[in-house]
Amino acid sequence: MRVPSTKFKNAFGKYLNVALEGNEVIITKNGKGVAKLKRYTEVYPSSIKEEAADYFVNKRISYEEFQKICENSDARYELIDGVIYLLAAPSHSHQIAVTELLVQLYRYFEDKSCTALTSPYDVKLYNDSECFKDDPNVVQPDLLVICDQENIINNRYEGIPTLVIEVLSPSTRRKDIYIKSQLYAKSGVKEYWIVDLKAQSILQYDLTLEETTFAKVHEFGQSFNSFYFKDLIIHTDKLLNLS
Repeated sequence: MRVPSTKFKNAFGKYLNVALEGNEVIITKNGKGVAKLKRYTEVYPSSIKEEAADYFVNKRISYEEFQKICENSDARYELIDGVIYLLAAPSHSHQIAVTELLVQLYRYFEDKSCTALTSPYDVKLYNDSECFKDDPNVVQPDLLVICDQENIINNRYEGIPTLVIEVLSPSTRRKDIYIKSQLYAKSGVKEYWIVDLKAQSILQYDLTLEETTFAKVHEFGQSFNSFYFKDLIIHTDKLLNLS
């Protein structure tokens, strides 16, 4: 579309909408094109592939930048130590495992002060930075239990979950096992479970110990108790053969 400069100045909003729809607007003066208005898409550098999920490296971003990215996208992201991670869509088996565990957690906590939740659910996670408000981590655990209800602020959670559970997928395996386990430990999470559908097992971490992190491995088909919620028993027989 070609538009004289005078007409463009008088109806800027109209032609801006034209550009936002994906059409180029050529501004002319004396019949010659002098400028062009077109839709701009923000490009973030250093994007690399981790199987199904993209994540950004080498360029650490602020929480404010993270919020802008989330506001302008329908995708789901996490922010860990300034690095943004794009979350891939979960598999059918992944969701079956999440649902089975959520049912058991929901029944246990139904008449208690703690609450069991599942993703998508943003957790603005406390960390050990000097200024948390300027340098938070934002994660979306597959499952979590929160007992500090007072930290639900403006219908969003900004606190420390008592229990966090991640179900591994090919695109999140390294992040869940290494990066998130360290993040949850330093953030004050008391217990962390890693559900490995490929290995048919659950790795259960006690994060309350100062000198070392204690872990147990439970094969699917076994039942086990939570470290923190002593009478919470999880049955894993329905997780058998999920992969």
